[in-house]
Amino acid sequence: MFTTWIRENKVAMWLLTVLRIYIGYDWMTHGWAKLTSGGFDASGFIGYAITNSTGEGATVQGWWGSFLQSFALPNVGLFNVLVPLGEFLVGVGLILGCFTTFAVLMAMVMNFAFLFSGTVSTNAQLILLQMFILVAGFNAGKIGLDNWVVPYIRGLFGKFRNKDKVVHIKTQQNYQ
Repeated sequence: MFTTWIRENKVAMWLLTVLRIYIGYDWMTHGWAKLTSGGFDASGFIGYAITNSTGEGATVQGWWGSFLQSFALPNVGLFNVLVPLGEFLVGVGLILGCFTTFAVLMAMVMNFAFLFSGTVSTNAQLILLQMFILVAGFNAGKIGLDNWVVPYIRGLFGKFRNKDKVVHIKTQQNYQ
């Protein structure tokens, strides 16, 4: 019942728009601050998480600490670009309501990565709020660019799907 309401109701659509813009603004401003500060460096954050993944009272899971140590830290330059750019683009996508479902999914991936690394902050709250947008699907982006972008993309894929059917039907006719 709730799922139907959040996916189809016009009141839900408006509430989701407000929620989407709020979350998008949060992501965009954090990303913009990192992009314009001139020196975002994730190595300290990653190193702190690695340190907290060992020993008694570890607050970071060992498997995550191993991932950070073996992949994230050696490629910290990549993360120094991906994190601020990802935060900014997720924010813009949510504010504009463009590729909303994908944007909120990427936001959740980043929130989980921050949580796995031992940072609580507002990440848990954001994941909870983002789940509503994810469950709402297309209804969360109807008041936004998704209202035009999603049908256009569906039309493109529909053309490819229909083209295959036409070719298949013509092929069957040729063999009869």
